[in-house]
Amino acid sequence: MFRSLAAVLTLLLFADPAHAQVRSAWIQMTGQGAEARAVVAGPCPSAMVDGQARPMRMRGVASADFPTVCTLAVPAPARSVSVGDQVMALPQKDIRRIVIMGDTGCRITTYTVQACNDSREWPFAAVSRLAAQSKPDLVIHVGDYYYRETACPEGVTVCAGSPFGDRWDTWAAEFFDPAAPLLKAAPWIFARGNHETCDRGGKGWFLLLDAAALPDRCRGVSDPFTVHAGDLNLHVMDSANSADRSAPRGVVAGFVRQLDRLGAALDQGQGWMVTHRPVWGMVPVARVGPIGPLRVGINLTEQKAIRGRPLGGVQMMVSGHIHDFQSLSFGPKRPAQLIVGTGGDVGEAADTPKAYGGPTFIDDMDAVSLSFSRYGYFVMDKAEGQDWIGTFHDADDIVRASCRLHERQLTCATPKT
Repeated sequence: MFRSLAAVLTLLLFADPAHAQVRSAWIQMTGQGAEARAVVAGPCPSAMVDGQARPMRMRGVASADFPTVCTLAVPAPARSVSVGDQVMALPQKDIRRIVIMGDTGCRITTYTVQACNDSREWPFAAVSRLAAQSKPDLVIHVGDYYYRETACPEGVTVCAGSPFGDRWDTWAAEFFDPAAPLLKAAPWIFARGNHETCDRGGKGWFLLLDAAALPDRCRGVSDPFTVHAGDLNLHVMDSANSADRSAPRGVVAGFVRQLDRLGAALDQGQGWMVTHRPVWGMVPVARVGPIGPLRVGINLTEQKAIRGRPLGGVQMMVSGHIHDFQSLSFGPKRPAQLIVGTGGDVGEAADTPKAYGGPTFIDDMDAVSLSFSRYGYFVMDKAEGQDWIGTFHDADDIVRASCRLHERQLTCATPKT
């Protein structure tokens, strides 16, 4: 009798959208403004906006792999938004502090097994918690959320019990659960990584995080968009399928089409381009003693696509993909490149935690670089004028590098000891 009564009460509870079980909720920025999203068990709930209930609409119906995903466009003058018992962090008119991170998942493939159950070997939860404590106004994730592509091998305790495959349990373990403190702390901008292509985590990407309306099937390219964060323009582009070491004509043309869609916005005001694969990046391929690793440059697709474009409104490219902290500064003729692929996934064998760099040459231009491999997050603070001050914090919250972005000049250095 009691079991039957409990079942009836459960049905009644979940039949009321206001009481749907919220598994995760967040605010993300799109080209149309802020959007509240929620993953729920049951029908879509109502969000409370300035004390008034507003029904969320269904973005994706529940399936064998994913629960229901719900969404609500947040009206620009809203002062408070909550979903379930979670009060959402709303966009600020004056963006003063931005957290940047990426490449956050824990890798389990046929060839590599990361210790997902060891918080030192996969520290994303700690990195997220520390980043939340910095009280950002905005978080930028530069892509690569989904890495658990195969089952943890039998008898391997460091990843025992780990979910795998492109489904909600995996996305929750990889991203939504460890990122929970930071999802509550600020609105987010999400870029698509190469781990979210259609043959990997594409289903979860489009259902959960893509900024546009849910397509009827996985698409090779997400729509580009611009977020106006105060007086800073953030141009988000999809480089998930770009080729690093070649420039296939069709792939280059696809990136050109994204640039064309953003159009004149790339030549106006002050802004950063956010895309997973760096336009310019140096990948460590071999150790060569005390001078640092031997490195090769990427990404030929994007370099060819932007060649000849002034990009007058772009000060800096913000990326991940390379699992290092890296800065490249070219002077006034080219935007600087910042890479923060340090959120939790393993790096290359040639990586080193010791900082190295100096003069380098990439894509036919001299640059000054700084690189090192450590888990952590990057904070950009608004300074006087249009300048920004950046600090890289490791997984123990120790500052390992400080930077200043002045126009297109990104100057980074390690603390003096």
